[in-house]
Amino acid sequence: MSSPSPLLEPYKMDLLETCISNDILKFGTFTLKSGRQSPYFLNTGLFYRADLARALSTAYAKTLISHTNPKLEFDVIFGPAYKGVPLAVSAADQLAAKAPDRFGQVSFSFNRKEAKDHGEGGVVVGAPLKGQRVLIIDDVVTAGTAKREAIELIKKEGGTLVGIVVALDRMEKRPADVSRGESEDDGVERESAIGALRRELGPDVPVISVLTLKDVIDALRTRKMDKEVDACEEYWKRYRAND
Repeated sequence: MSSPSPLLEPYKMDLLETCISNDILKFGTFTLKSGRQSPYFLNTGLFYRADLARALSTAYAKTLISHTNPKLEFDVIFGPAYKGVPLAVSAADQLAAKAPDRFGQVSFSFNRKEAKDHGEGGVVVGAPLKGQRVLIIDDVVTAGTAKREAIELIKKEGGTLVGIVVALDRMEKRPADVSRGESEDDGVERESAIGALRRELGPDVPVISVLTLKDVIDALRTRKMDKEVDACEEYWKRYRAND
């Protein structure tokens, strides 16, 4: 294992070491949904082994515990189907283990893709959202569509959104909107998908990430992975968001 980077909190470096060592964070050429060719790709679907799931949920928990501006207090962790489901469960467990006085009674819930018309019925599984302070947990923000759908569901169920946490902020501008005459290589600065959510939700509802692209680059530099550092920095220079 590499020596911890002085630029990164130890829990971030631990998570990045886990990701790199287990090929969860890969380097090469990857085509994103936007059509961009990315030199790196984080596949959170590969956190399927117990020790890997614990590494991720521990990082989520430490991120939430250490966030102080504003201090995050919530009653329910909501995981949008499908990737958000195990994240909500495992993060709630780690929060209770690491900060029992503050988060020992935190609950979790998630949604079904389709409403159930038998048994208990409904769309939400787990803790009821009515009258509760709700935190959304997910892996990434791509276009923000899934997060906005989750926000609407929480409002419909009577909950109050107090924050959103994701695993990675790619820190890149949103894809070009060709209907508005934009193109990927127009050189125009744009906000990121996370930046758009922050602007819409305002300062009282923080949108935070466990890791950022800058964290990834710092970890690569610590591991002396110069080729990967150069590729990620060039990509960031080309698509860097203005928020």
